[in-house]
Amino acid sequence: MSKKGELEIPDFRNTPTIDKVGVEERVARFQKRSIKTESKMQGLRMALNMIDLTTLEGKDTPGKVKQMCYKAQHLHDVHPGLPTVAAVCVYPSMVKTAVDEVKGSGVKVASVSTAFPSGQAPLEVKLMDTKFAVDQGADEIDMVISRGKFLAGDYNFVFDEIAAIKEACGKARLKVILETGELVTLDNVRRASDIAMHAGADFIKTSTGKIKPAATMQVTYTMLEAIRDFHLKTGRMVGMKPAGGISNSKLALHNLVMVKETLGNEWLTNEWFRFGASSLANDVLMQIMKTETGIYQSTDYFSID
Repeated sequence: MSKKGELEIPDFRNTPTIDKVGVEERVARFQKRSIKTESKMQGLRMALNMIDLTTLEGKDTPGKVKQMCYKAQHLHDVHPGLPTVAAVCVYPSMVKTAVDEVKGSGVKVASVSTAFPSGQAPLEVKLMDTKFAVDQGADEIDMVISRGKFLAGDYNFVFDEIAAIKEACGKARLKVILETGELVTLDNVRRASDIAMHAGADFIKTSTGKIKPAATMQVTYTMLEAIRDFHLKTGRMVGMKPAGGISNSKLALHNLVMVKETLGNEWLTNEWFRFGASSLANDVLMQIMKTETGIYQSTDYFSID
């Protein structure tokens, strides 16, 4: 055992092993929960308020970012009582545009960082990337871990890099992306989660959205258990962000049930739980309108971005 500051740092070679069959059985039970109409509507509105609307393409322009920021604040103009999303997520070069567009709305601005999505850059470049985004006004930083170093067993490198990025974030909250589709096993997902949390992550996040599989319920449940155990040992809350592959309301509600039963109601706010799934917003909106009017609206009634 070693210590950095007051937090005791475990030997990450000896993190808990995961019972894959047990995880699958538990997840199957979450998927069988029956949700009544009133609870469903509450869950759908909650899910909307937990979404990070995202545009992370090489063809992004200020105009596209402005359009996404408008949608973040006005999800469906014919239904003015809807909540906003939690945040918009953009590249560092687009942070200033997003900050200007959502000013005063309560919508946060998140920026990817650390040579997203590959993470294949020197630490100096990653630190500059992060500091630039923060200086531009980012409220949150979504960093990627060095998966090659992790899979090679260099856990101290991964820990130290996350800790350095956390320091560079200043007051901005740090979400650490594990890219679980490249970690292969649930044991690796658990180990990477533990490393990220002990290194100072405010959130742990499944994926960049560029690799499949991404946010499977089995992976998310494994990460939620890691958060629960960390909280029990340290008293510190860490947020969770499944990203990639959550495109419909049914799956979103299953995830919310899983959060409630694994971590409790305290995590059921956008301060501690997010969905990284822009396409989810329109499906949730369609379900809300169907529940309230009895009619499915065409996708033509909802903006793409």
